[in-house]
Parts: sequence; C-alpha cells; structure tokens
Amino acid sequence: MAEVIGVRFKEVGKVYYFDPDNQKLHIGDTVIVETARGIECGKIAMENKEVGDDDIVHPLKKLIRKATKEDFKRLEENQRKEKEALKICEKKIADHGLEMKLVDVEYTFDNSKILFYFTADGRVDFRALVKDLASVFRTRIELRQIGVRDESKMLGGLGVCGRPFCCSSFLGEFHPVSIKMAKEQGLSLSPTKISGTCGRLMCCLKYEQDAYTDLLKRTPKVGAIVKTPLGRGLVVENNLLSQTLKVKMDNTPDDAAPQTFKVRQVRIVKDGYIKLNKKEMDDLKGLE
Repeated sequence: MAEVIGVRFKEVGKVYYFDPDNQKLHIGDTVIVETARGIECGKIAMENKEVGDDDIVHPLKKLIRKATKEDFKRLEENQRKEKEALKICEKKIADHGLEMKLVDVEYTFDNSKILFYFTADGRVDFRALVKDLASVFRTRIELRQIGVRDESKMLGGLGVCGRPFCCSSFLGEFHPVSIKMAKEQGLSLSPTKISGTCGRLMCCLKYEQDAYTDLLKRTPKVGAIVKTPLGRGLVVENNLLSQTLKVKMDNTPDDAAPQTFKVRQVRIVKDGYIKLNKKEMDDLKGLE
C-alpha cells in the first residue's frame, strides 16, 4: 500500500497518481508536479488515499509544491502565449499548404515544449512545419494528430440533447461504442439519429447497454418462435423496456393483426438473433 494523491491536468482528463510527500491536499488545490513531459501544473482530483501497489505505476513521482502566486502568473502568461502560438501556427500551416486543421496549442508549464494538436483525414508530412515552428519559438515542438472525438472533447459544445458534450463535461476517457449497441437498443440506425456532433456514435449509447444486455437475455428477439396462451407464433416486434411482444400467430390468416403478450406469458421454442445486414453496415461505415 502507498499513500497517493490524484492529479488532473485537464478539466476533464485522466487522473494520475503522485506521492504527496507528507502534505495534506484537498480537492481543487493547484499543484506543481514532475511528469514525463516535464514540470506541469494540475489540480487535485483525489485527496490523500491509500492504494494498492498493483494500481501504481512505479516509480511514483513526488509532489514538488502547491502552486504559488508566481506559478499562477506563469499559467496566465502561458495561456496568453498559447493564443499567439495558435495564430502563428495557423499561418505556417497555410504557408506550407498542409491539409490539416489546428485544434489547440498547449505550452508545458516550464515552457520546455509546445504541443500543437491537429486533425487530418490522413497522414501529414509536417517535418518542414516543425522545423519552421522551432525556428520561431526556439523550443521543442511536438505536433500531435488527434481524432474527431478528441477534438470535440477539447473544444466542447452542446449535444443534440441540449446539454454540454459528455466528453468535455465529465467523461475522463472514451469507452468503446458500437453499431451493435444501437441495434440492440432498438434505435433508428439513421446516422443523424445515433451520431454526435463529432460525427461518431454518441457516447451515451454505452450508458444503458448493460441494462439492455440483461433484458435481451430474457426477452425473445424479433424472429423468435414462441409458444403463447393462444398457440404458437413468430415474434415480429418486441419492446425491451415494457417487456411486451407482438406475435404473428400461426393459426390466424396472413393478414391478421399480431397479438400482444407480456414476455412472462410466452415460452421460447427457437430464439431469433440480432444481426446487422450489409446495407446497414455500408450506411453506418465510419461511425464507430
């Protein structure tokens, strides 16, 4: 066991463990620590806590200090320089004719490195751009290509639900989201209905997936053959949340309306299955 503190370097980012060096820290305290990128400034996201050695990446770096007035002044100065660097880099990108979109600029706290985050459709040869920027800023330059999800997380905005993006408001890390989740949840597979502003599947599909997975285990799927109080039939529609089924009975005319039953009223003879067809796969290609 070891005593650690959790430090977050972005407003909604991953929490990293550090040795508190016998100091008692509180949520929201601004601290200076040493990281793989150099000296950085972050905020306490987890107060002093004992954690198992298996949960720690050794060696555990120690807290340097709580932020001072001078540190806060440096942060303000870095933010000012980041705005200037953004304009300069955008002009250099245009001068080099590169097909890339600059998203954000970040100075490390000690100014030992400047990171430029960008998006692009494919690989970009930015070696000449890096040399050009290094000659302007006289420090280490790193260009980092990010995905559209990361871009949305950095820039923020409002989702189709009218609330701030989940990724920029509380999601520390992205979780895998698949077309199969939308299919299993009975959602419309129209790209405009299940994709977020970033153009990828909405992160919120993940939130209720465990509940839907559990419901699917005990609910006959569309295409299942079931035995009902009125005889045998084929499930043509199901509602997982209300636990109801519409069943086309074998002993009724083809044009007869399906009968509605509760899941508990039927017994599965042969279950159906959920599968994406080729057209759905083609239409939704690139959303995941």
